[in-house]
Amino acid sequence: MSLFKYQILCTAVELESLTKAGEQLNITQSAVSHAISSLEREFGVTLLARNRTAVRLTADGERMIRLMREMLQLNEQLHQEVAAIKGIERGTVRLGTFTSVSIQWLPGILKQFHSQYPLIEITLQDGSYQEIEDSLANGGIDIGFVNLPAAEGLETIALHKDRMVCVLEAGHPLGRLSELEVGQLQDEPFIMPAAGCDNDVRRICAESRFAPNIKYQLEDDQAILAMVRNGLGVSILPEMIVAGQSDGICVLPLAGGHYRAVGLAARSFGKCSPAAKKLIDYVADWVHQTYQGGSSHA
Repeated sequence: MSLFKYQILCTAVELESLTKAGEQLNITQSAVSHAISSLEREFGVTLLARNRTAVRLTADGERMIRLMREMLQLNEQLHQEVAAIKGIERGTVRLGTFTSVSIQWLPGILKQFHSQYPLIEITLQDGSYQEIEDSLANGGIDIGFVNLPAAEGLETIALHKDRMVCVLEAGHPLGRLSELEVGQLQDEPFIMPAAGCDNDVRRICAESRFAPNIKYQLEDDQAILAMVRNGLGVSILPEMIVAGQSDGICVLPLAGGHYRAVGLAARSFGKCSPAAKKLIDYVADWVHQTYQGGSSHA
């Protein structure tokens, strides 16, 4: 058994490229290919389907890679426990995040966390709500920021209620209102967040019995704001996304108050590594201090 071969395969799958996997692991592409072929010979199954542009798991590979990821995670936990016994706080944590958290929270969290725990490395995986949940489920990441409620099988911690707001072009006639009923957008072209990021917007529309006139659907939050600024439509977004982005737009609260719930998730908090537990506690404390008016971390 070679854990490094497992790491090579997992990296190639995550990056969808043998070349990029080699670059990240500081080995040649031929070494990557040789390691994966060696695993295939050892197990007697084909793990990867290869073509000229990308690689993807076969059905057999899908069944096996989750166990490989679990073995790599357990190996990392073992080394972290040994370090903890020796009084050393070190390790690697794979963290899933989405755009608004990456912009509004992570710079402050990571800067202060690294100053306190310089030997704990954090690798980031950016994605939609659905992609983060999928990565948690298949072992691709250790913990992740999620939109609550999350998928079954994940343990979660609630962090923050983020108000949902309507975003209009500056000077829009509806901008004179103090708050907006969702139904007042009936005649407006609507810019919908892409599937996997649209949970809360579609929930609000359903609760309000409002069928938006969807003109465009985009995954990138900043692209949605740019479209709104240029008069191409209106949207409903979490307030964290528009914070500090008010130039050229008008932001209105929704009547009745609507929120998304941001949380942190893992398959099992009890089974998280010592480094991951440090980060979980730090994130929860940072968010509490930030939104409860407490002092920031030293």
